[in-house]
Amino acid sequence: MTKIQFQPIGIVHSPFTTLEQMPIQPTGAASREGYIEVFPEYQDGLRDLDGFSHIILIYHLHKAPRVDLTVTPFLDKQPRGVFATRAPTRPNPIGLSIVQLVRIDGVTIYLANVDILDGTPLLDIKPYVPQFDQPDDVQIGWLAAHKEDVKEKRADERFK
Repeated sequence: MTKIQFQPIGIVHSPFTTLEQMPIQPTGAASREGYIEVFPEYQDGLRDLDGFSHIILIYHLHKAPRVDLTVTPFLDKQPRGVFATRAPTRPNPIGLSIVQLVRIDGVTIYLANVDILDGTPLLDIKPYVPQFDQPDDVQIGWLAAHKEDVKEKRADERFK
């Protein structure tokens, strides 16, 4: 198979400079602000994005040190398959967050509810559209017993 390579389109800036004590999902980062510095050559791609209240950020988990196919996720004490979690130690360390778009100024996108490490390479931006991205009749597996814990849970050293 052909090797796949991506080039960042920008850098995410946030108040989180270390992995420890970072929120583990945007829900736990309520009102934490950050911004994206989009590289100038991609500025034309931002056209019309300001009409959306939320965006999906796809980024490289550049501080993920290894691959673990079985992990004990932050919200559980039981080992799980990595694909049944959002743990960073994945075969392809790609992160995904839905954040609030506050405003765009040139190549800078201001955000709220950011749960991303400062300096993270951004791979793509997509508009969040509830009719496309919010399916009905959803089951959340083992997370059903822990869904309320996400607001208070912070990262620790387990994925270093």
